[in-house]
Amino acid sequence: MGKAKKKGKSGAARNYMTRTQAVKKLQLSLPDFRKLCIWKGIYPREPRDRRKVNKSATASTTFYYTKDIQYLLHEPLLQKFREQKALEKKISRALGRGDVSNAARLERNANLPEKTGKPRYTLNHIIRERYPTFQDALRDLDDCLSMLFLFANLPSTTAVPAKMIARCERLCHEFQHYLIVTHSLRKSFLSIKGIYYQANIQGEDILWLVPYKFNQRIVGDVDFRIMGTFVEFYMTLLGFVNYRLYTSIGLKYPPKFDQVKDDQGAELAAFSLEGLNLASQNGEQKAITNGEEHGPDPKVQAEVDKLVAKLREEEQQANGDKTDEKGEENEGDDKPSDAIDKFEPVAPGGDVLPQPSYSSSDPSQLFANFTFFLSRETPRQPLEFILRAFGCKRIGWDAVLGEGAFTTDESDPRITHQIIDRPVIRAAVSEDGDGEDNQTSQKLAPNGRYPGRIYVQPQWVWDSINDEELKPPELYAPGAQLPPHLSPFVKPTQGQYDPTKPLEEQQTEAEALEAELEDAQAQQEGSDEESGSEVENDMSVASDEEDEQEDDFGGFSDEDEEQSDEGSEEGDEEEDDDEEEEATLERQRELEAELAGKAVSKGKPLDPKVKAKLEAKKALERKKKQEAEELERAKGMLSKKKRKLFEQMQYSNAKKNAEDAKLRAKRRRIEKEMAAKKA
Repeated sequence: MGKAKKKGKSGAARNYMTRTQAVKKLQLSLPDFRKLCIWKGIYPREPRDRRKVNKSATASTTFYYTKDIQYLLHEPLLQKFREQKALEKKISRALGRGDVSNAARLERNANLPEKTGKPRYTLNHIIRERYPTFQDALRDLDDCLSMLFLFANLPSTTAVPAKMIARCERLCHEFQHYLIVTHSLRKSFLSIKGIYYQANIQGEDILWLVPYKFNQRIVGDVDFRIMGTFVEFYMTLLGFVNYRLYTSIGLKYPPKFDQVKDDQGAELAAFSLEGLNLASQNGEQKAITNGEEHGPDPKVQAEVDKLVAKLREEEQQANGDKTDEKGEENEGDDKPSDAIDKFEPVAPGGDVLPQPSYSSSDPSQLFANFTFFLSRETPRQPLEFILRAFGCKRIGWDAVLGEGAFTTDESDPRITHQIIDRPVIRAAVSEDGDGEDNQTSQKLAPNGRYPGRIYVQPQWVWDSINDEELKPPELYAPGAQLPPHLSPFVKPTQGQYDPTKPLEEQQTEAEALEAELEDAQAQQEGSDEESGSEVENDMSVASDEEDEQEDDFGGFSDEDEEQSDEGSEEGDEEEDDDEEEEATLERQRELEAELAGKAVSKGKPLDPKVKAKLEAKKALERKKKQEAEELERAKGMLSKKKRKLFEQMQYSNAKKNAEDAKLRAKRRRIEKEMAAKKA
């Protein structure tokens, strides 16, 4: 006879452990246990059957894998937590005995890391454990950047210390400098929650969210201790990533940081990059020291150019000799061909590869030839970052926005574009009444415009980088109605609503017929109203003529009045009879129309256009009804499992189609309102 198994020693009960049991086994406090689980990437698990797993009398809510808790037993941070716990016990024991001097000494030892700046523990080994390769760290960088940019914009409180905020801000600026130097930023989007950025680093697409620079209000229902634990881990992670990224392009890490400039609001300009062998986008090697670029020696460069030209001449002569032997023309070999090789499919219907083309402009140098000036009402931080990431070297702003500007003089003639977010601006006019055409004027009227300068709204920058081309500035002029700002991260799929395409290409046949029918009916109603107004005018003219005749003949006699009264009574009786007959006829027509399934005709003749649209709509409805009947017959041939799957697909497709139809209807209504306003 086998040995009896004890309850809770095998099966699912052995594979899981409650949180209370895990804390007792690790001999930690609950906050330290929570920290350790967040840093090590261990999360609660949901068992299949709680009754089999639960060993206590009360129902437990949180379960962990037993193997995960055993894995934590060998964590070096456990010893650090236990030492801290022992120190706190010594301090409380000394205070209980009244030994204040000993408690103060122990407290100084406990606060020593904050005074010396050396942390009590490091998370370096955890970073190496969780991210064995650098690509793994890049893939997990989305949440890291979003959290650090969020904390960089928070005000300092007891839960969020100022040192943590300063370190988060510094790490974020270091990461932004790498994106600026390598031109790795690809897209950006303005949303309600904040600004989304997407960068491509070593083949990995990284998307993160940056909140707007508003005064944040700290609420009490958010546990910043949990978020602070994540931030502590993410700060270590981003420090490792920044070091690897800087060293990969030949920059020294960390970059030099000027605290005085940072206190004056310089932000990105407070850092100065230095290093060797920085690869530029043109493929040349440049050395950067203290933020300045140094080119090669002019004499050495001239000798190198002569040598390269000589080698090219020799190569051209050798190619010319070969072509002479083959009987080919020399003129064709002296000049390079402008034709580009095309990739054509071998068989019809094969994959069509993207064709190569000569790129006239590099998207990473989109703003390289411009000088921007940012008005005071525009968001300086995101605009500066995006413009520098896409090649702009000269950005100016007002002195009140902080240090680090290329120029703080708004009348600088070198400025080519000014980003403004004010109402419609007007040209500056001097006191004599003559407008100034030169750009050297030092003073300008309030809300004035400098001639020869392009004024655009901030959305122009975002739309230009998303489309990788400069958008027409007249569409983004101050005071103009801006085009829709669409998310560049949403790829339009076939069959779904696409706001970039015209409505006629996306609407269904039924929607097009319905819209045309509404327009035709509106036109008919308008024509009826016009004809009715004309009839009323004719009747008023006729009544005026009768009044004139009455005045001319001196009015009616008493006999005529009696006859007119009798005639009016007879006319009223006849009108009542006619109305009753019309009501009966109208009711009969409605019954006949209902039996025949046709539209009710109310006596007025329909417009031929409206009649044609109604017939087309009825034909389309009959066609849809036939298709639905055929589909139901086809579903009857399927098995039960496949029929349920097919019905689920139908439900999801119908839901998407309803959403798309709603968007198309909204767009159709807006377009009609805009057309009516223009008319």
